[in-house]
Amino acid sequence: MMEAYDRFELLINDRIVKTPVAIASMAGIVDAAYVLERADHVGAAFIGGYSIDAPTLEASRRMAGEGRKEFLYDDPLEALGREIDALKQSDVVTGLNLRGSTPASFAGVARAFEDAVVYEIDAHCRQPAMLKIGCGEYLLRHPAKLVEIVRALKAEDVTVSVKIRAGIAADDAALARTVWKAGADILHVDLMDFGHNKVRQIRNASPLTLIANNSITTFDKAMDAFSHGADLVSLARKSDPWTLAGLDAAIARSAEEGGWYNAPKQLCRGGDIRALAFCCMPVKACPLLPALERIGLSRDDYLKFKQEAVKETPIEDGKSTCFGSLAWCCKISSPCMFRNMTLEKKGLSAREYMRCKHHLAEKIMHRIFDEEESADESS
Repeated sequence: MMEAYDRFELLINDRIVKTPVAIASMAGIVDAAYVLERADHVGAAFIGGYSIDAPTLEASRRMAGEGRKEFLYDDPLEALGREIDALKQSDVVTGLNLRGSTPASFAGVARAFEDAVVYEIDAHCRQPAMLKIGCGEYLLRHPAKLVEIVRALKAEDVTVSVKIRAGIAADDAALARTVWKAGADILHVDLMDFGHNKVRQIRNASPLTLIANNSITTFDKAMDAFSHGADLVSLARKSDPWTLAGLDAAIARSAEEGGWYNAPKQLCRGGDIRALAFCCMPVKACPLLPALERIGLSRDDYLKFKQEAVKETPIEDGKSTCFGSLAWCCKISSPCMFRNMTLEKKGLSAREYMRCKHHLAEKIMHRIFDEEESADESS
């Protein structure tokens, strides 16, 4: 697993994610047995959706009576415990996709299983029986209740994911910020037809671990999501072992060669906020200036921060480059003989260079969002 961490540097629920490919929940279908058949090629799996209290269990029975696939049981904790135990034999990070009518229902499940799993709030289901009792997409139109559920789960000191459908909330970026500030750790987004613009919009709004979902079944589609801010991609109906194996292998090869599997496009080519790691000094009119303005960072603060962030790292210097430091150099895929000559002179491989840029981007994200959170707490 350390080899996987070295490749992707990705943790969820304090566990190494061996590949940024996940299985998304499908009620009545995705359970422990479904995941174990595909475990070799997924790093995380969200089983369910599971109904966890009397109103949602009754809704599930009604939906099953109408012909929908549902997981049916009388004792949710007994049923969930059986699934969690079955997955203990695998190295897949497990999440439970849950549908409950009250914050207390979610907290009760978290109290039973503690930090053994990730708890995913299903704000995605659009079945009328669930909407009627205040579950699923209802939460996207009533975010105050969603926030109450996130806070109830975080009070149990567990990792929380929120599964949403893009385009339902009044403002998806605002919703991402709301659940992040409530304490959520992961946002799992069904992109519908919105594509990578929605990924970038959400990435720029919060530091949440971001899982992109919906028809991402090829390497090119996965890389499109990664390069706009996704940390993982998830599959549901197309999560057959062959598709998962192909994605896993192609993404692993790309990570081995590139050093940063979800490196953003450069800012001037439509990249997300992490792309500040590739930006040069703010000396000309370009997309960098409005980006700094949007995040409330002055030019001087940006200069000082990047210079400080690369101190005592392999990209601190670079006298032959345009601005005297590799901190201001662009993505390795952009041709530049000055950068490449400097890397060769320093004995720094392209992969190592991109890993350094990855670490710089993480510092930039902390600078942007940690300071904002601190400011909120002190106000």
